[in-house]
Amino acid sequence: MARREENNKRGRDREEDNEFIDKLVSINRVAKTVKGGRRMGFAALVVVGDEKGRVGFGKGKAREVPEAIRKATEVAKKSMIRVPLREGRTLHHDCKGRHGAGKVILRAAPPGTGVIAGGPMRAVLETLGVQDVVAKSQGSSNPYNMVRATFDALKAQESPRTIAAKRGKKVGDLVGRRRDGASAPDAVVDA
Repeated sequence: MARREENNKRGRDREEDNEFIDKLVSINRVAKTVKGGRRMGFAALVVVGDEKGRVGFGKGKAREVPEAIRKATEVAKKSMIRVPLREGRTLHHDCKGRHGAGKVILRAAPPGTGVIAGGPMRAVLETLGVQDVVAKSQGSSNPYNMVRATFDALKAQESPRTIAAKRGKKVGDLVGRRRDGASAPDAVVDA
């Protein structure tokens, strides 16, 4: 009986893991010099997301690559953040992020644009579930700094609903209805 319950728990853990996708951003071989020579180890940087607006990153170190990746994945799952997406495919507004010498610019894009981003930023945006975005990295190309700068930019994302709630207004008051040709509610019209 105990063995069946244990197997069921493992099965549930696998199902929970299936809801997240993880991407290995970078793997680095590190060496520690000790009395007998050098001890090799590995450092891994992993990004985990559910492609529905949640994403996290983590780093792990171990003597072997699979163990380092496993540790990094666990840390990433614990440090996930939620990012509001417009129509589930792009960002609400343009934003800038910075960490150390790494600077990134993220811009919302029209449907069909795709993910125009490089390296570590692409991994973060794809696991987040963004389908249309234009991103530019300036400064450091260090993957750790780029991932952290991207997260800094994503933390600044706010949906019109949250801004309206903070201001005590309705979403329609903030977002002008320009699709049907009418002007924004606060616009002054000369007659």
